[in-house]
Amino acid sequence: MKFLSTCLMLCLPVLAVAQSKTYDITAYGAQSGGKINNTQAIQKAIDDASTHGGGTVVVPAGSFMTAPIVVKSGVNLYLSKGAVLLGSPIRKDYSMGNAIPLISANGQKDIAITGQGTIDGQGKRLLADLFRMLKNGEMQDATWQIYNPWHQKQPEERNRPKLIAFTDCHGVKIKGISIKNGIDWVQDYKFCEDLVVDSINVESNIYWNNDGIDIVDCKNVRVTNSFFNADDDGICIKSEDRNHYCDQIYIADCKVRSSASAIKFGTASRGGFKNVTIKNVEIYDTYRSAIAIETVDGGFMENIDIRNINARNTGNAIFIRVGHRNRDTVSSSMKNIYIGNVNVQIPKDKPDKGYPMEGPLVPGDHHIFPCVIAGLADHPVRDVTLENINVVYAGGYDTRIKTVSLDSLHTIPEKTPEYPEFSMFGELPAWAMYVRHAENITFKNVNFSYQKPDLRTAMVFDDVKGLRLDNVVIPQAKTLPAVALKDVKDFSKSNLKLPVGDDKAIVVLK
Repeated sequence: MKFLSTCLMLCLPVLAVAQSKTYDITAYGAQSGGKINNTQAIQKAIDDASTHGGGTVVVPAGSFMTAPIVVKSGVNLYLSKGAVLLGSPIRKDYSMGNAIPLISANGQKDIAITGQGTIDGQGKRLLADLFRMLKNGEMQDATWQIYNPWHQKQPEERNRPKLIAFTDCHGVKIKGISIKNGIDWVQDYKFCEDLVVDSINVESNIYWNNDGIDIVDCKNVRVTNSFFNADDDGICIKSEDRNHYCDQIYIADCKVRSSASAIKFGTASRGGFKNVTIKNVEIYDTYRSAIAIETVDGGFMENIDIRNINARNTGNAIFIRVGHRNRDTVSSSMKNIYIGNVNVQIPKDKPDKGYPMEGPLVPGDHHIFPCVIAGLADHPVRDVTLENINVVYAGGYDTRIKTVSLDSLHTIPEKTPEYPEFSMFGELPAWAMYVRHAENITFKNVNFSYQKPDLRTAMVFDDVKGLRLDNVVIPQAKTLPAVALKDVKDFSKSNLKLPVGDDKAIVVLK
């Protein structure tokens, strides 16, 4: 399936950040040591560089603290080796209203943050000051004392500053730097075009909602050779505006650790996503899904190509969902999804156990969750191919947990308007793959196995039009059938490797 023009993705315009002159922040009075607020000096260097046609603003080796700064057209903020740009730990420095990002840009062209240095949000100190202000009544917040759906207490995101937030910018380059200790999304790129992120290192385990990178309604994006370790989603592609969408996104050669999902489309999915290629990603110690593809807010999803994914100690392999969370009548849609060359190892225990700010436990007793493809009855997931997939489950079965029998598939809740998540439907009747409300689904060279017996059926298909199983391998089945079909039309199979003959391993339910 050739969804993208490789040339287009590999030949993004060379960013034209001016390099004609350098502006050292110490020449403007900036002092290292991490205690002096250098905001005015750094901003003056940026303003001068932009006013004079662009240039490189140099942060030399040393620790330089700053409150929010704004990057302007033509400026490359260069962090030298040994340089640390420290975010102010004083919450009021980010405004007394909605938090201003530490580094922002809006409507700028040819901007960059490069070098070998570090951006450190000083999240622990900043969070402590935020809680102090909330307790003293100096700031208002609607959620910090209320449990959210994940049984967490946390301040609103508007009260927690992002580290980098670029909006409506053209020609953006982020290269070589390290970013750490945020208390909200680490990087937020919205409505940007020609964005290159390469060879960066993100370590952000201070607090929830700290996605490693968020690409929101952007076009012509490359994210390569980078590492993301976050307590929320690792690499997240979103669409927040009904009139915009993500297009021509290329992500490759990255490594991800997450206490949520590693590769995630959504949850914000109002406009849409198309022409996305993701390949060569290593995932480990990730609590939720290795791959989560979700459109639930009225957006479209099409032409997604994901391949060469290796995930170990990860709670779920693949979760694909069409829902209707938005309150208007616009429906979400999904088609042309290819996922190939994927190897995932699913453990019995919690994959992110021991990491700071672990993902919240799934409520209720349950067995290990299978892969899921779930649409809606009137808006099915369409045209999905899973090829060369190998998922090894830890397995195991607890007779004390109430399971869903094959004659009770109708009792599985639709959860149409709810937040999409691999565990959203609760206990499922399949241990390997559950598919509902889908059209034209192909499995080719797919192997599902477990290390300890699981008494559930391996694969359950409910309301599927056009299902092809080609060289599907299920070597073990403690109980039969291995494959259950309910309301499945246009079913074809070839070269199946099931524990017994097809006549016993496959059942058609009424």
